Amino acid sequence: MNPFIDLVERVKALVFRAQTDRELDEELRDHIAREMEARERAGHTGARRDALIALGGLRHVKEETREAQGVRPFEELIADVRYSLRALRRNYGFTLAVIAVLGIGIGAGTAVFTVVDRVLLAGLPYPDPDRLVRVYQKYSGDNLGTISVVDIQAIANQQRAFAAFGAAQPGASTIAGAGTPERAPVGRATSGFFKALGVRAVRGRLLEPGDDVLGAPPTVVVSQRFAERSLGGEAEAVGKSITLDGVSHVVVGVLEAGRNDLAGIRAVAWRAMQLTTPNRRGPFGFRGYGRFKDDVTLTAASKDLAGISERIFPVWKAGFQDSSARLTPVPLRDSIIGSSDRQVGLFAGAVALVLLLAIANVATLMLVRTSAREHELSVRTALGAGRIRIVRLIVSECLALTVLAGSMGLGLAAVCLKIVALVAPNLPRLSEVALHGSGVVFAVTVSVVAGVLVSLAPVSSVLAGSGSGTAGLVGSPSRAGAGRRANAIRGALVVSEFALALPLLMGAGLLFNSFLQLQRVNPGFDPAGAYALSVSLPSIRYADNAKAQDFWRRAEQHVREVVGVTSAGLTDGLPPDLFGNVNNFDLLDKPVPAGASQPLAPWPQVSPGYFATMGIRLLDGRMFTDADSANGPPVVIVSQAWAAKYYPRERAVGRQLYNGGCNTCPPTTVIGVVADVKYSGLAGENDAVYAPLAQGGGNSLNLVVRSATGQAATLRALRATIAALDPELAPVDIALADRIDVALGDPRRWTVVVGTFAIAGVVLAALGIFGLMSYVVRQRRREMGVRVALGASPASLIQLVVVRGMRYAAIGTAIGLIATLFESRWLGSLLFQVGATDPLTLVLSIVVLLAIAALASWLPGLRAARIKPLEALSAD
Repeated sequence: MNPFIDLVERVKALVFRAQTDRELDEELRDHIAREMEARERAGHTGARRDALIALGGLRHVKEETREAQGVRPFEELIADVRYSLRALRRNYGFTLAVIAVLGIGIGAGTAVFTVVDRVLLAGLPYPDPDRLVRVYQKYSGDNLGTISVVDIQAIANQQRAFAAFGAAQPGASTIAGAGTPERAPVGRATSGFFKALGVRAVRGRLLEPGDDVLGAPPTVVVSQRFAERSLGGEAEAVGKSITLDGVSHVVVGVLEAGRNDLAGIRAVAWRAMQLTTPNRRGPFGFRGYGRFKDDVTLTAASKDLAGISERIFPVWKAGFQDSSARLTPVPLRDSIIGSSDRQVGLFAGAVALVLLLAIANVATLMLVRTSAREHELSVRTALGAGRIRIVRLIVSECLALTVLAGSMGLGLAAVCLKIVALVAPNLPRLSEVALHGSGVVFAVTVSVVAGVLVSLAPVSSVLAGSGSGTAGLVGSPSRAGAGRRANAIRGALVVSEFALALPLLMGAGLLFNSFLQLQRVNPGFDPAGAYALSVSLPSIRYADNAKAQDFWRRAEQHVREVVGVTSAGLTDGLPPDLFGNVNNFDLLDKPVPAGASQPLAPWPQVSPGYFATMGIRLLDGRMFTDADSANGPPVVIVSQAWAAKYYPRERAVGRQLYNGGCNTCPPTTVIGVVADVKYSGLAGENDAVYAPLAQGGGNSLNLVVRSATGQAATLRALRATIAALDPELAPVDIALADRIDVALGDPRRWTVVVGTFAIAGVVLAALGIFGLMSYVVRQRRREMGVRVALGASPASLIQLVVVRGMRYAAIGTAIGLIATLFESRWLGSLLFQVGATDPLTLVLSIVVLLAIAALASWLPGLRAARIKPLEALSAD
């Protein structure tokens, strides 16, 4: 018979057992009736009794029939599962403990798998995502940067590798005409950007080539979420006008649902990017995106873009001297994920260790439970139960526990994912994460695998003592050997728990140490009492730079008159990681070699009052004055770190440089040196160059004040002041102290996440050794009673238990040391001023782990010390 058909028939017989029994009963009654009739015709008395005897009895025949149908093993399995569930229900304390420990592990593991699956493994949500790339400017030294207008136009006109190419730029705009004016993320894009990604509009259309032309009517495409929230729904949105930074834009289309960010750029709306004719290679700051043609590879595209770089370099070399720079394609997935694979890998590793610890802990508990059931299992063996039946009973109990834990874990996973979305470090694609089918499959698979792993230890223990039919009974010759085997397995499990706990504790210690180092970093300014408003002036109403400068001058003057404000200033970039400008430069007396890339530095534009407001000290030279205007010679002030980097043991004041790659422009003079301020993050470099706002300007600036009246009152007064000057503006509040807190956000989150898992791991390891030593004390109660009767002191019994527990912990810790070596490569990029193998952190981690092991062993030792000899001896 076909094996599949045979299996189907067996399942059918099992499922429809009642019907099968009825059919068997009818058939047997028919046979009995015929046999009785035959015997009566032959003149036999007691015909019915003889017929039943002849047929072997109704029950026996039915059982033989069911055995022939292959149903008996299934029925026995179901009986074992039912028995296991009844037994677990009777011992509900043990059951709840196991389900809780393992359920938390499975839940956390499922949540992390879902994050890993969506962030790292799942393809990008675009058609043929493997054909998508982001185009970078690759400088000498393998540094990747954004591209310029020159690059965008050259690629669009000369490339042969892409079926579609476009550019985009993240940003924020003041949106009016859709309810209350608000500041929201709004991107700029060319029409080719949407075509390259392959996204669609559910209403209207996307941007088209005609929208990119300079002077074309301003158009915008909005997300479905924005259309539903602010424009009356997607059906009503198309054709409406919204104002972006004072410019009226017609909504021409609504993106399909879920497109709240594109290519890693989050935006509620996308306006057409109308590029002006450039007069130099820079400025940079744009992102290029392309979709390969069907027959084009990454290597071929790289060659194509390198050729474009070589052709345009001579045309713009006066302002861009890095001859080795190349336009370079990088797979879009790699571009979006960046270094997040290491961060997510660390996260996943921590959860995997906790899950393994939970499995080892539960395996230890199950082994102890099995040892406590020696008599029951021995009686089953004596009554004829074979090895397979005993093993099946244990495995079914373990699987029942882990499946119940998995069910609990699924619910916890859904909760964990909501928590991850709120408190997780800043990971790409996190908005796409949700529990889905693959997460459910993972939870089920882990539950089954955990059940098998948990059952290995008790099954091995049972098999080791099942050589005779009375294995496990008192006096059985195999009992001592089985006990030694079980103790060895229990010890190995506890050792593994400590081996897994040390890397967790070490990782948490390193991250905590790194976080403390980062907290001690001097940001270079005093955040207490410093507040800012981020203001963006509409380009239509403030197209003239003189008009914008006049607004900023009046705004700065008016806010100085606000009650409680002691000083005010303007800047286009805020520390510690909110700078708006990065510029290249070349020193006149120390020019870079021909064809080499020029150095870069944060380049904030500031008003003269900015330094006093931020509390930045002058170390040499002078500060900016009103005389440093657009009509004056170009000047800059540099940070102490910049001066030490480029003019070590020399005076930087009076030195000159070309900035922005313009070697034909008048040189810029360094007029002062100020104390260092962090503009590239708290862990970044300190070099910075300040330019006077009057010699550059801009429509998006931060108005910074120092006030003694508190955050809420100060910001309320600042908003009122700006509203009096221009009621259509929508400024954004910023507290400089909050900027520090935001800069510490990701390190803090990583420390909390890994620290939480480390605490869970250490607790599980402590519970494991506590449970093991408690069992040892119970198992050796008679022996310890004899020791006490012979004069052993309580202290010696405590020492006996603690030494044995510490032996397990020491072996596990030694094995864990090896695991920490592999851990170091994952932690390196997340640490600040702390080595991944920091000896102090390692020693402290070992000391803490061993101290907890000593405490967990000491408690059972106390119980051993209280054993009364008479009670122990009479117990047997």
